[in-house]
Amino acid sequence: MGDKRPVGFFDSGIGGTCILRAFRELCPNERTIYLADSENCPYGNRSADEIVRLSEKNTAELLAKGCKMIVVACNTATAAAIDVLRREHPDVPFIGLEPAVKPAALKSRTGVVAVLATKGTFNGRLYNETRRKFAKNVTVIAAVADEFVAEVERLGGFPVAELEGARLARLEKIVRAKIEPLVAAGADHIVLGCTHFPHLKHLIEKVAGPRVSVVDPSPAVALQARRVLEERGLLA
Repeated sequence: MGDKRPVGFFDSGIGGTCILRAFRELCPNERTIYLADSENCPYGNRSADEIVRLSEKNTAELLAKGCKMIVVACNTATAAAIDVLRREHPDVPFIGLEPAVKPAALKSRTGVVAVLATKGTFNGRLYNETRRKFAKNVTVIAAVADEFVAEVERLGGFPVAELEGARLARLEKIVRAKIEPLVAAGADHIVLGCTHFPHLKHLIEKVAGPRVSVVDPSPAVALQARRVLEERGLLA
């Protein structure tokens, strides 16, 4: 019959819905619950201890709703809390995120890649271990883009591709201020290291130009979530 319990997702706001959407496309038979901790958004400028506390609270709420697996759909929360969550709930599979530095570094032609993320993600173990292991021979530009989080929350899920007029011009100006210096520095891959950022992918690609690859981790995270469900016999 399959395991009909839901898969839980949480993030500090609507950012992680890009992961949720990719997962639903890949696993249409799965029930899902998305917890948006908008009250405490953003997580990026909070201390690691506070992020752990919020992540524990989110996890407890999702487990109380019967979730069989939890996707930490937030790079900052993954960096600060996923090791703690796995220790506290050893029988629950947790799927986390880390900036996709490895594929960007391996495919770079210029030897320069940029990572857009929050300070909390850049301070985390996962990012720094991945960078040391797979990006030894490339220059990695770490760019904090907290303003992107605020803009995505302000949009409230409205598609960037449908923006026009003054709203579009204002948002494009903000994106250009962050992206154009990265392209000028030679980056040929821009890694979206926060789940809010794929919501701006359409505009980031427009500003960066056709020679720059914008790396969205959402499909890979969804694939990993499905793989874990299969391995543990938890697919619906």
